Amino acid sequence: MPLHEPVIETSRLALHHISAPDLVTLFENRDDVPALTGKAFSNPLRVLIDFQGPLAWRMPLVKADPACNKWFVRWIVLKEKQEIIGSTSFHGAPDLDGMVEIGLGIESEYQNQGFAKEALLGMWRWAVTFPEVRSFRYTVAPDNAPSIAVVNYFGFEFRGQQMDEIDGLENIYEMSAAYFKANWGSN
Repeated sequence: MPLHEPVIETSRLALHHISAPDLVTLFENRDDVPALTGKAFSNPLRVLIDFQGPLAWRMPLVKADPACNKWFVRWIVLKEKQEIIGSTSFHGAPDLDGMVEIGLGIESEYQNQGFAKEALLGMWRWAVTFPEVRSFRYTVAPDNAPSIAVVNYFGFEFRGQQMDEIDGLENIYEMSAAYFKANWGSN
């Protein structure tokens, strides 16, 4: 298995996978230099350094099984500036039912410009190329109107609510991979 998965390209973004060793170093040292070695982009906003977001939940899984890392963290790089503007990650490998859930964060100065939609589209198009992926899930706080607008844009269906021990009350949205592929394509 390669250390880095292929870069996922969209019109304005390049989604760069972070290898398991670099992800561990990034988390433990709070320094992105190893993850950026040899890369043509920079991280002036210190994405995943000052606020590490999903890294604390991903690290035990990656340390236990580095192979699961292919589903994890990618830098969201704005091609025009060659700068990291956010990150995205599935919560894990597909579960027994073939479901994958995704999360992402776009830095505030880049929000409301369509980058979240573009990054999600790239990630989901990549994911539907794997036959074990049969559905997508997206959970979001009921008062997060921008994220709800994104899932509505893609045609996700509201499935109910759950109480997340960290994030609190969340709406649950789901879509079959077949529906996504028929409507949005694949890589």
